[in-house]
This record gives sequence, structure tokens and C-alpha cells, in this order.
Amino acid sequence: MYTFRPETDYAAFDAFVEEHKGQYQQCSLWPKVKTAWGSHLYSGFNEAGERVLTCLVLERDLPVAGKLWYVPYGTVSDMANEALQREFTEFINGEMKAHKAFCTIIDPPVRLRVDGEDCPEGHAAHKLLTSLGYELNTDLPSYTYKHPVQTFIPLRDENGELIPGKQLLKKCEKGVRYSVRVGESRGLDCETYTWEDFQKDPSLLDAFVSVMDDTSERNDFVHRDNDYLNLLFGTLKDYTDVMIVYYDKAKDTALQNARLEERAKKEAALEMAPQKKIKGLKNDIDVIDKNTKSYNERMEETRDYPEDARIPVAGGLTIRYGGFANCVFGGTRNIVRNNTRSSHYMNYLRLLRSIDLDCDYHDLGYVLVDSPETLGADGTLGPLKPNEDFVGISKFKQSFGAQYTEFIGEYVLVGNPFRYWLYKELMPKAKKTKMTLVRLLKNR
Repeated sequence: MYTFRPETDYAAFDAFVEEHKGQYQQCSLWPKVKTAWGSHLYSGFNEAGERVLTCLVLERDLPVAGKLWYVPYGTVSDMANEALQREFTEFINGEMKAHKAFCTIIDPPVRLRVDGEDCPEGHAAHKLLTSLGYELNTDLPSYTYKHPVQTFIPLRDENGELIPGKQLLKKCEKGVRYSVRVGESRGLDCETYTWEDFQKDPSLLDAFVSVMDDTSERNDFVHRDNDYLNLLFGTLKDYTDVMIVYYDKAKDTALQNARLEERAKKEAALEMAPQKKIKGLKNDIDVIDKNTKSYNERMEETRDYPEDARIPVAGGLTIRYGGFANCVFGGTRNIVRNNTRSSHYMNYLRLLRSIDLDCDYHDLGYVLVDSPETLGADGTLGPLKPNEDFVGISKFKQSFGAQYTEFIGEYVLVGNPFRYWLYKELMPKAKKTKMTLVRLLKNR
């Protein structure tokens, strides 16, 4: 027998989320970031009065349909506890009715396959949720929060001990290992900034956004007001930092001058070197010459910058909460992008910081699959039609030697079938018609 009630003790709520490896989107701070949504917080307790469940519900009032409820990452609870999940489903159905919400969408991290192998716990959770009345939302284009494949790096071994960064690096592709090795030799350095640093020097935010804005339009937050980034960072400041990788042109030149001096010494040594050392000296000179060619390309690419310029070339915002490091934003400037491989350099340093901060996993983000059967002509995911065994959802490249986990979309608990139909069927058509009219008016 469990009891559920609205939460008033936010500190206890968040402590439970962190202790049970919840995500930052499941804590009481998240509604302060998602300001367009209302929120409800609920907790569940067993007969002994112990907290066994927390649930953050985000609420949005949609035209025509009414109130939509969304539970990011689902509840923080034992997904295998059938009695707990059944009683909570009854409770949330009652709350939907009381607040006139037409449906609740939950997005629990139900793992169906890990590294291509079936995950029995995930299949059991899926069967439990659907048996309790949750519908699997396979119509991803109309309403989706994430892609169905996530990559992450486990930072602990089978004994729970943190794995040294150099050991993790050995699992990376050759290109990543090369990028990490040569980064500093090509004038790169990296700084990690806290919220306090940004408060003292607001120009740091401009430097970070300049990198994101130069990456591509997929970083849609760049095109919002900068206050969104401030709001996100400021609200989760105890868990968040920003890394910026700089290309230091003067440092690069100093390193190049040192290489040229070394080259002159090796060339001079060739005259008196024994036969067995000549090949090695020539190889060393060839390597320096290759580095010189790369250096000259960097100088040409940055010719419009001063000789002492320190250019932000990569940036990443990381939120570490509940033992999980989430790479929320990251990008690389187009300038000296291929010459310095600054994104690999930065991501490895982010990984090292996650180890230093005692994290369990380092998230590399959600990815689109290479060639899914459901990929549409416009590059978006089409409707998923999962088989019983959920086989064949994805295959993709793993440059950091990461594990990959396949998820299966969202689950929907329908409270008002008619209003849910309006939301699913009528609203997308109305939105499409509106956009068509807007385009026509613009063209006129």
C-alpha cells in the first residue's frame, strides 16, 4: 500500500532524485528553466513512511485540446515494482481529472538494448507500463523529446572503481587519440568556467555563444535570447560548468619556432651521424615538416586575426547530476576546425572532469541512426513500428568507444480521449495550415 501527495519539501525531493541517480530534468529546479510550463511535484511513500517515488509533472495549456502533462524521464522510482507503478498510475489518473489534463506523456529511460544485446529489465518495464494503460507513442514526428539511441561512456569498472582517463582513451578511435595528443602542440588550451566566473566576466558568455553560433543552426538555443543560457546555467549552477577551448595564435607560433630550432639541430646532426641514426633523424625532420605545413595552413586560415589572438574554437556546457554527466551543448567553430580537432580535444577534457567529479557515466548525447528503416526523406525519424523483440533500431559510429543504449520513444496515459484526438490529429493539421498561410502572405 502506497500513498502519494503533492510535494512541499523540495530539498528532500531533490535529495531523493540525486541519491537514486535521477536526471536534472527530474528535480525541482527544472521548472525554473522551463518557464513556459507550469509544474506539479508529487512524492510517493510506503507504509513505513519512506519516500519511494518522486515525479515532476510539467503542464502546458494548448489551444483547443487543453492541458498537456509531461513527465521528463518518467518518475524516479523502481520501475520493476508492479504494485508501486499500478497505484501511482491510478493516482496520476485522478490528478489528471482533477486538473483537467487530457493526457500525461512520460519519457522513462527504459533500456531495450545495450550494445545490441537485449535488456530484460527494459522489456519487462515496457510490458508493465503498457499493461497499466500507457500507450506507446510511435508517432515521433508529431511529438518527440529525444532520439531513440543514446551513447554514453561508463566511468566505473565492474568493481565500481573509477576508470583512469588514459585507460578510457585507449578505447577511442585512432582519430580521437591523435586529436587529444596533438591538441596542445597546435596552440590549443582549455579553460573551465563556473557560474561565478561568468558573473565576474560576462564576455565569457559571448565567447561561448560565438562558438555555438558558428557551428550550425541545429544549436537552436543560440537563436533564443542569451537570457535562456543564463537561466539554465544560473538555475543549475551547482551542477554545471562551461568549457571553452581557445586557439592561441602566439602560443602556436612559439611552438612552431621551437620545432624549427629542433629541425635545424637535427639537420646539422645528419652530417656527423652514424648510418644507423640517419633514418631516425630524417623521420623526425619529416614529422616537423608535416607540422610546419599544418602550421602554415592555420596561419593562412587565421590571417585576419592579430598575431596574439586567442580565439574561442570549441565550447561545451556540461550538467553533472545524480552521477550522470550530460553534455547538453557543444560545438566547434569552423575556423581551424579540421586542423586542430578541437572538439575531440575538448570532449576528452570534459570526460576527465567527469571522472574527477566522481560521475558514473559520461553522456555523449542522443544520436540519429545511420540508416534506419524509418528515416524519412527529410532526414527526420518516421513512425517507429517496433517488433516484439525491438531488434534492428540502430547502428552507428562510436568514436569514443562508447556504449549505446536503445530506447523506445514515449508512453502516453490518456485521460480524455476526445481532447487527445484533437491534440494528435487536429492540431498538427491546423499548425501546417497556419504555416502555409504565413508563407503565402510573405511571398505576396
